Amino acid sequence: MANKFLTVMEAIGRDAKIVLTQVEKYLPPAATLAGLLFPAQTATVAGVVNSVGLIQQAVTVIEQKYAALGSATGTGAQKLAEALSIVTPTVTQLLSAEGVPVNSDYIQKLTNAVVAILNVQMTAVAA
Repeated sequence: MANKFLTVMEAIGRDAKIVLTQVEKYLPPAATLAGLLFPAQTATVAGVVNSVGLIQQAVTVIEQKYAALGSATGTGAQKLAEALSIVTPTVTQLLSAEGVPVNSDYIQKLTNAVVAILNVQMTAVAA
């Protein structure tokens, strides 16, 4: 029985990786998003680019998870809370190292901005 479970989980993992690879083709580069979100800072600043990339990946994976569960809509607050719990510690550290003043409200606004940009991006792809 355990072997069948592992086989099923491995298949799900392979499928999830394939889907993530396909979705990532349509995601804007983190440096582009960083330039939009941090116009005063240089988009080549590693901490800023890494922060935006981390948020983008977390949001994408969470969206895929909820879509797979069949509850992609009406769960925005839950998805935001999950994203914030994942990204807040690392993003705080990365942005603080670049001299960007950070608090939890700022990271929430930043995450919401990434989500908004991704929503526009995906709407353009679907059109």
